[in-house]
Parts: sequence; structure tokens; C-alpha cells
Amino acid sequence: MVPKIHSKLPLQPAESKFCRLIRFDKRGTGLSDRVTGSPSLEQRIDDVRAVMDAAGSKRAALYGISEGGPMCLLFAATYPERVRALVLYGSFARHPALVDKAVLERSLDLVERLWGSGEVTARLFAPSTAGDEAAVRAYARFERQSASPSAMAAVMRMNSEIDARHVLPSVRTPTLVLHRIGDTRIPIDAGREIASHVPGAKMVILPGSDHLLVNDPEMMDRVAGELEEFLTGARHEVEADRVLATVMFTDIVDSTRRAAELGDRKWRVLVDRHDDIVREQLARFRGHEVKSLGDGFLATFDGPARGVRCATTITEAAHLVGIDVRAGLHTGEIELRGGDIGGITVNIAARVATMADAGQTLVSSTVRDLVAGSGLRFEDRGRHRLKGLPEDMQLYAVLGSG
Repeated sequence: MVPKIHSKLPLQPAESKFCRLIRFDKRGTGLSDRVTGSPSLEQRIDDVRAVMDAAGSKRAALYGISEGGPMCLLFAATYPERVRALVLYGSFARHPALVDKAVLERSLDLVERLWGSGEVTARLFAPSTAGDEAAVRAYARFERQSASPSAMAAVMRMNSEIDARHVLPSVRTPTLVLHRIGDTRIPIDAGREIASHVPGAKMVILPGSDHLLVNDPEMMDRVAGELEEFLTGARHEVEADRVLATVMFTDIVDSTRRAAELGDRKWRVLVDRHDDIVREQLARFRGHEVKSLGDGFLATFDGPARGVRCATTITEAAHLVGIDVRAGLHTGEIELRGGDIGGITVNIAARVATMADAGQTLVSSTVRDLVAGSGLRFEDRGRHRLKGLPEDMQLYAVLGSG
């Protein structure tokens, strides 16, 4: 089968708490087979049907995000007996921006020059994170794993030609349209057009301007709640479990440049060795791997001293194999969200990590105070303004692994 089904996910999205969740990568992207050009809408809806058949799903609610919307609209109109509900987020029947040839050419030029660096995603789909180094690095990994520059360009050209407006009156499935009021990539009028022409459609307007939700966990929870209420008739708000933990972020320095210098194959071997080092040390120091973040890791510890020693050992071991890693740690209360974590402590740890130099481990004053008597040594690095925090924070560099 061409489309790759995600049937067992290491981190299940919030939607999977109230429904069976089936995800797949469209042909030509992600884990699916590579193809020449871009598949037509007709081929894409054939893929949806093939995935449903393979997963044993006779009737499902379709959730179309952005360019997935036209595909879901056409499927719902063509196979109404297989669709119990339709939800569209930040979508369109006709792309309001790419129909402008000048906009299309600028977007294609950006893809040709910068796809794989993370800058395309930051500039076009999440402008509020432009300049956020950690976010751009995560986007870079996402871009490299999702599609080649030529495949992305083909998708954009196809999106510029799609016009599913004539399909809208034929959609008789219960439909929910979700759209951010200030969406800079797909303006809200595109969502309003769908809601006004699909019979009985409900529209929910969400705050915010980024097209992507990946850096907005609160809005992701809001969208999951809207989905649950629409599909089940009720919304179950569950207070997140909260615990005290030391949060560590690690990151490979200049990963994009190194990848370009070494080539994909050699770089992949080096990254695999880096991943082995991190996981070996997490096991040694009783750390819990939350998730891999592109070229780094997010992990937690039940003791700050173990977290600091783990971070410095990782940076030293990685340096020996030719990789420069930086790390940042902060201790505080975190929210447990299934397999993920959230809260201000996580944000602070991420910001601290971005301030570290190559081969350096930085910690907040909270961590430094909690490890008094452990034998760890620190160097005062002064007070710094961390993005998103109201007050400056005192940071300390760890001197060796102790």
C-alpha cells in the first residue's frame, strides 16, 4: 500500500483518549512511498479508502488539517456512507493565497532555498516562533523527514490549483469548521466560506495567528475538546496530574550545517550514535526519556543532581565522537499529559538550553540551589531575559561532570 498507516504511536494525541485514532502520511510524504509529481485529489481519496479498509474501519469521522481539507470534503461528498462526521481545521476549498501567482512564486522560491532548515515552517506556518532557535531546529527535522524540496514544491503547486468549492453543497455529513481568527497562512474567510456553503456546518473561531498548533499546547487541548464535544456530545475536562521534576533539554549544535557538510548518510550514522549516548546516560542516571526533539531530547529526573550529571556526561561523551551538544535544566512542577509533559517549568528548561554554548550545560538558580552539597561546581553566568518570562533569571554553567 502506498500510504503509511500510523497504527501504534509512541505518543498518542489527545484525540485518542475518546476515539480510535488512525493517522497516515499522504503518498509522497513522511513514511509513505515517494512518487513523481503530486497525486491528484482522486488518488488521495482512493488512499483514504484504502487506509480505512486496511484498518478495518467501515465508517469514520474525518479530520482534515490545512490542505487535507479538500481531500476530506471530496471523500465525504463521494462516500457519505463511510463518513459519520467531518472536522476541518485551518482549511480551505480554494487556497486564498496560493491562487495569487506572485505569492506562489515567492513560496516556491522559499522552499527551494530554505526547505530543510526549519525557516520555511517558521516563516509561513508559525511566524510567532520566528527567531526561536529551539523551535526552528525542531521544524528543520520535521521538514527533512516529511518531504524533499521538490515534493514540497509539487504539493504547493497542487494546492494552488485545487478548487473544491463546487463540492461544498454536496457534503451532507455533520461538519465542524475550526479556524484561528488571525491565521496568517489560510485567512479565516476560507473557513467561513466552507461553513457557509456546507449545509448545517458549525464553525468555531479560535484565537491566535499561527497556522500550526505545535507550539501552543493550550490551543491543542482546546481543539481536542472541541473535537470531543462535536463527536461525542460531551467534553470531559480532566485536571492534569502535577509532579515536581527536573527537566532537561539537550540539543546538537549547528546540526543543519553539520548535516550539509557530512551528507545525509554520514550524518545519520552520527546522529544514531548521539541517540545511543543519550539513552545510555539516561538509563545510567535514572532519567526518563519523554521524547526525541529532532536533534535533541526532552527528559525528566526525580533528582536534580542526577539530571545535571547526566547532562554533562552526555555533552562530554558526544564531544568524543565529534558532536557538540548543549543542555539546559530547570526544576519545578510539571503537568503529566499522557506520555508528554507541559507547564512553565518545561518552557523555562527549553529557554535555558538555548542560552548554552556548545558543549555546555546551563542550569537555573533553582537547580543550583537544590544540589548544594552534591559536589557539583558551577560558574555564575549572570542574569538573562528568557523569552516569555516576566523576570530575568540567574543562570549557572556546570564545571565538568563532577
